Amino acid sequence: MDEVNSDAFDLSSLLQNDDDEPSNTEMEQAYEMFLGQLVFSTNDPRIDIMENYDLCADPKWISWLEKKIGNTRDVEEKMALKDLSDMIIDVKKRVELSQAKEEREAQEAEEAEKNRIAAAEAEMETGRTMSGTDVLRKAAAVDNAGVDNMVKEQEGEQKKKTFYETDLTPEIRASYEDMCSKVLPPYRPGDSAQSVVFNFYDQFDAQFIKVLNERAENGDTGSQEVLAALAMEQQKRVNAATEALKEVLSKGEPMRMEGAIVKLAKEGRIDEPFLLLLEANADQAMAAGATGPAELMKKLRKRAMAEKDKQSATKEIKLLRQLLREDDSNTREQLLTDAFTPKEALIVPGTAANAERAIEGDAPEEEKPMPDVPPPDFINCCKAVLLNFGNLNIDDEQGDLSVKIKQIASEAEVVATRIYGKGMSTREQQDRAWKEQTTSIFDLETLEIEAERRGETAPWANPDAGDEMFPGFGADGKMQIGGS
Repeated sequence: MDEVNSDAFDLSSLLQNDDDEPSNTEMEQAYEMFLGQLVFSTNDPRIDIMENYDLCADPKWISWLEKKIGNTRDVEEKMALKDLSDMIIDVKKRVELSQAKEEREAQEAEEAEKNRIAAAEAEMETGRTMSGTDVLRKAAAVDNAGVDNMVKEQEGEQKKKTFYETDLTPEIRASYEDMCSKVLPPYRPGDSAQSVVFNFYDQFDAQFIKVLNERAENGDTGSQEVLAALAMEQQKRVNAATEALKEVLSKGEPMRMEGAIVKLAKEGRIDEPFLLLLEANADQAMAAGATGPAELMKKLRKRAMAEKDKQSATKEIKLLRQLLREDDSNTREQLLTDAFTPKEALIVPGTAANAERAIEGDAPEEEKPMPDVPPPDFINCCKAVLLNFGNLNIDDEQGDLSVKIKQIASEAEVVATRIYGKGMSTREQQDRAWKEQTTSIFDLETLEIEAERRGETAPWANPDAGDEMFPGFGADGKMQIGGS
């Protein structure tokens, strides 16, 4: 047990840069095992990369991975390793940009503080040479300045800059360099601005469009062509959404309209323009005083979003989308409780699987109650979305998407703790696994006695067994593979 709790099984020491560097063989083995952890993990790869960032960002590890990709003959393995390498480089770049932003903001704050101190010292120096009359005038000006500042602050709050009015930072520009290289010319033979926009349409977020607009204003013809192609693609999708909405409204009755929306969802025709069109029609009807049509449009939009959620790849993403749309914290808590609470599996005794087990003489399978969305999977989903889209704005009031997701993750942790209790630490999990998956000498003695009662001999108590305890194992206790 002491050996297990020691550093004997800690591989990270082999991946770190120490004065006494490990041998090439040890380093190769450590890299292979670390690669296996990343490849076979059930988490989103970016989460594992962040949790092992120091190791993943090590230049020696990155160089070893690139060499392995170059030497791999299997096409699928090469593509998988290349995807992993791209993720590591992407996460590394994001972390570096985040650090650069923090350093720039700290430097700007330090400069602002220096300027404030310099201005205060200059004002003090001026005050020493002022006459009594000048001092009275200055005091009156200071008294009026307090009221003026309050008025200016109120005006500043009213004239708060929108997302589109805020300036682009160097870090934002740098974060979209890879995306610019994908969509801007020169293109490969057969590609054009129109085809590139169509292929990457879902990646044209508002921040990226701001970057392209800035480039276009500075005379970049490639950005101008892409923006023109994007406008055409958007118009095509709006026209398609308009036709889809006409198709829904032509059903006449609300229930049939919802049925038409279900059909559109199955055909993959519910997209952002369609949802925006429903929202615009609802707002327009409400402004005109048509409450009935406005409520109908809102109901159709809610159903469309729910059907679109059903097309999500995982239940975690579906739940997160629902929570992001919900402003009421009590409703979010109820959604989380329903998703996290274990539910009894509905296993009918007469199912084909259980009938097959009955023929073989086995009892019907009984499954443990499981939640629709396990809390750890949901938290990992939140982390993955933060890594990929955390810099996006929901709107001018709520700000970055990361703020809302962090709030939801905190609420999820509270709900999960209430249902399951406090989670175990890594050490506690290791201790429990060790306790439950090992056998004491007293258990072995009991098994040996039971074997003797049946007229059998336990393998470890057989004097004729020789040095080989089990088939496939040598005298040294190691498994024999192949002809070795």
